[in-house]
Amino acid sequence: MSVSTDEPVATDESSVIETDILIIGAGPSGLYGAYYAGFRGLRVAVMDVLPQQGGQISAMYPEKPIFDIAGFPSVRGRDLVDSLVAQAEPYGPRYLLGHRAVELFHGPDGRPVVNSDKGTTVRAGAVVITGGVGTFTPRPLPAGEDYLGRGQVYFVPDPADHTDHDVVVVGGGDSAFDWAATLAPIARSVRLVHRTDRFRAHRATVEKVRTLGIEIITDSEVSAIHGSSQVERVEVRHRTTKATRLLPARTVVAALGFIADLGPLKNWGLELEARRIAVDTRMATNLPRVFAAGDITDYPGKVRLIAVGFGEVATAVNNAATVIDPEAALFPGHSTDKEN
Repeated sequence: MSVSTDEPVATDESSVIETDILIIGAGPSGLYGAYYAGFRGLRVAVMDVLPQQGGQISAMYPEKPIFDIAGFPSVRGRDLVDSLVAQAEPYGPRYLLGHRAVELFHGPDGRPVVNSDKGTTVRAGAVVITGGVGTFTPRPLPAGEDYLGRGQVYFVPDPADHTDHDVVVVGGGDSAFDWAATLAPIARSVRLVHRTDRFRAHRATVEKVRTLGIEIITDSEVSAIHGSSQVERVEVRHRTTKATRLLPARTVVAALGFIADLGPLKNWGLELEARRIAVDTRMATNLPRVFAAGDITDYPGKVRLIAVGFGEVATAVNNAATVIDPEAALFPGHSTDKEN
């Protein structure tokens, strides 16, 4: 799946999409890029392997406050994503959610073409990659794989779904402690299980969970999950004594971290630096008409903040606009110059 000049093969013409800019990645940078492309009068499609907008924020910490967004002393992750989606909505971006971008090549006219694993082909004037850390896969809970979708989850996009449940959270990082604290006010019970007595989570987050009265079971692992059609009980085994106890549970949150992988992007011919995409000051990659922005990029002095990603994707879109139309101005003016 390397870059080529062959025509794409499409078995269904309805699965071929023509657009000015294709953004790969629906995290904060990608969503802001969708707004900015629309502001410039460009058609835009947004592709993401996850089933919802927001990237890692929606998947991992939608309820967590974020403190480093300019103009917001604190903003909940879910609210930030909702606002970014609303900001782009007037321009009608086309979302291809649950689509993994598996192949990128250039057609005879030099325009990039991207195929997804769902059989959709996107022909674009330019591509902007905003894929964060790439594709991230949850580390599995071996004892819980048979109960995925039947009480065992990796994410908690809507805490209300677990109201009045007995919840067992597995893990020792920030996500595990955040989910435990978030669910405590609405769940029947919450217990946190971790394999050691040392935590990767921030100390303040650990103390918050302790003050909420949540039981933290250390030096233990989930050895089995029991239930007929749904999770009903969790067996926890102490790693040293091997003693076991059964915990009531209707929800098991496996917050064991993630494995990040660039996936098919590695085969597209992009210049990579330590698993990041190398870009220049225009946010252009080494491939024609392909730009990148956000955490997935690398250049001297790079700072990985959401706020930085916003500026980078605006730079990428503006430069992409001049590639699509050489007569277009690099800077289209401020939004305050436009009529409402």
